[in-house]
Amino acid sequence: MSTISREEVARLAALARIDLTESELNRLAGELDVIVESVAKVSEIATADVPATSHPMPLTNVYREDVPTEPLPVQDVLAGAPAAAGGRFLVPQILEED
Repeated sequence: MSTISREEVARLAALARIDLTESELNRLAGELDVIVESVAKVSEIATADVPATSHPMPLTNVYREDVPTEPLPVQDVLAGAPAAAGGRFLVPQILEED
């Protein structure tokens, strides 16, 4: 038995200001019904003794300790630059300003 009617889809589309054709209303009613049934099946299986998860495998972020260190010398940083001047990267001007 369908739980989402064509009229409900039309009402929701009107609330969202989405213009749907007759065929789209019929198609979406069926598609939304399948989604509702799928959620109901999962809800039947998900009991209080099954913990909620967002991923099937446990994930752990791997971060290094944030320890301040000495910065690289300017000469080492600029050594890989295509162009440098006055201890800074030299880039082409992109605006018509001086």
